[in-house]
Amino acid sequence: MATRQQNGTGSGSKAGASPGESDAPQAPYALPTSLFAGPFAPLMEGPMRDMIAMQSQAAQQMMDAFFPAQASAETDSAKASQAAPTDWDDVVGRLTRMWQDFARENPAMAASGFADPSRWMELAGQWMARFTPNEGDAANRAFIDTLALWETMIGQFMAAGAEPGKAAGTLALPRSDRRFADPQWRDNPIFAMLHQAYLMAADQIMDAAARAEGLPDDRKMQLSFFTRLLTEAMSPAHFPLTNPVVIARTLETGGENLVKGMSHFLADLQAGQLTHTDNNAFTIGENIAATPGKVVHETPLFQLIQYTPTTEKVLSVPLVIFPPWINRFYILDLTPKKSFVKYCLDQGISTFMVSWKSADPSMADIGWEDYAAAQVEAIDVIRERLDVPAVHAIGYCVAGTTLAATLAMLARRGEADKVASATYFTAQVDFSEAGELKAFIDEQQLAAVDSLATEGFVDGRYLSLAFNLLRSPDLLWAYVINNYLLGEEYKPFDLLYWNGHGTNLPARFHREYLRKLYHENLLVEPDAITLNGTPIDLHKVKTPSFIQAGREDHIAPAKSVWKLTQQFSGPLEFMLAGSGHIAGVVNPPEAKKYQFWTLPRPDGEADDRELPDSLESFVEQAVETPGSWWNHWKSWLREIDAEEVKVAGKRKPGGRGDKVIEDAPGRYVKS
Repeated sequence: MATRQQNGTGSGSKAGASPGESDAPQAPYALPTSLFAGPFAPLMEGPMRDMIAMQSQAAQQMMDAFFPAQASAETDSAKASQAAPTDWDDVVGRLTRMWQDFARENPAMAASGFADPSRWMELAGQWMARFTPNEGDAANRAFIDTLALWETMIGQFMAAGAEPGKAAGTLALPRSDRRFADPQWRDNPIFAMLHQAYLMAADQIMDAAARAEGLPDDRKMQLSFFTRLLTEAMSPAHFPLTNPVVIARTLETGGENLVKGMSHFLADLQAGQLTHTDNNAFTIGENIAATPGKVVHETPLFQLIQYTPTTEKVLSVPLVIFPPWINRFYILDLTPKKSFVKYCLDQGISTFMVSWKSADPSMADIGWEDYAAAQVEAIDVIRERLDVPAVHAIGYCVAGTTLAATLAMLARRGEADKVASATYFTAQVDFSEAGELKAFIDEQQLAAVDSLATEGFVDGRYLSLAFNLLRSPDLLWAYVINNYLLGEEYKPFDLLYWNGHGTNLPARFHREYLRKLYHENLLVEPDAITLNGTPIDLHKVKTPSFIQAGREDHIAPAKSVWKLTQQFSGPLEFMLAGSGHIAGVVNPPEAKKYQFWTLPRPDGEADDRELPDSLESFVEQAVETPGSWWNHWKSWLREIDAEEVKVAGKRKPGGRGDKVIEDAPGRYVKS
């Protein structure tokens, strides 16, 4: 017979209940242990189930110390008159059936232990044991910090109790973190102490990792990175029994948030990646990546899109944009208000875009030199199509790195004049300080990546996870809380839709790029790399270059991007944008957001001054300008060549006599 409980308060017990579930009095904020164990019941027999039961009982006893039984009973009575009983056994049964159905359909994934909390706790315990401060100054500091935390918390809550009009949430806590911004983390002394103790422990563990001795710099950075990931993962906000917001939502909805969250969780397991937004809200070519144009050239590796001009005259020198092939090109063509492509068209620039094909088994032998050859091919197609001697080129991220190598290849061949200017968005060529992504680059992990490419390509979902881990609180755990634990629906967001629309990478390219550039840093060594039979030396690049870096970029750190300025021999313009890898680039003038920094120009005129020796010196001398940098870039481009021509002939794709392949955005971006 099912036991019905009202909003977490017990009215009976059932036979065979775990310790802590039977006769113990339940306060209005407590939930039966089985509710949380239910989804994983087949995996949690024995010690794991007992551990959670004891955790629940201990937590209940601690809460009873702060909330007398009389108050609990009164609250019970009040809630009983306001809400219908919740059949928690029914909720548990639904959660369990959902998991069992999934396990039957996906036995390998269910057996892997991915969804077994005991595996997580075992891993965390092993890792934490390496940093337990058990001797000397570290142990003393941990003991002193713990005592100080207890004294501070107890003192503040006693003071709050002595002043009835003063809410606990107004008290100053020793540590602050936006993950615990909700007042419920402060109002209840148990949860206030819990998250403060977690923050203190995380600080101590990170400090122990930073003080690890006998490690080379790259290993020490790796240790700090993965230690941070672990401490972030172990936040009490990520577990339903230790998150007051989740407990309140569960009581409020009668457990429906957990049922909905389980549905989201299982759907993501099936898809193999975390969902960030409502994917049904967007259709490529209709309300995203919808700028009109035509696909005018196609190869097995890329499609070349020419966009329809929006002005009667355009610059005589056209622009080709090379987006990164680790993502889809439409980061630069999200919606009309955010579209860099539309901006270029409205400024009178003939604009072309390369749309790379997501790798499949047929592309296993595509290497880095094939992408460099593709850039040259796109440049030549545009030159021939519009009958112009040169193009402006933009390379974003990995495509910018490749553009630099392509220009070095062209310079060695005596063909540098095919490119009138080069613009680099968040691109690196010297990977000696390439940031936390290098934590994934060592011999062991390179071998692991190779093992993933069994079909000749690396699945884009692995790459997406790696990038999400760089900002795990924002790009991973926030969605675990909101969509799994709180059961919230996904909200439409174009940028997050693009972020989840990854691409596969050819196995050979991925292996070469990580090993030769990130691991061995060969690109900055003259003639150490040969592309398509041509040794490359970046110092031979004399093409006028505009280099953009994001001040808060976590993928291509600004000080790493700055190193481009030390490699080229031609005129340079360096610009530091506010924000990061995406928002620092996609920042239209109408948004009136962020800012950028450039060196001052006497009387507003261009000059030939050399850049400072370091990024720090640049920042000291630079002038901050509020808003978007796009107009600044446009002015720089016009300084190189301001000649305009009328839009005629193939300047407008798809006209009479112009054979095109299909409408933009083409097939490749949809596959």
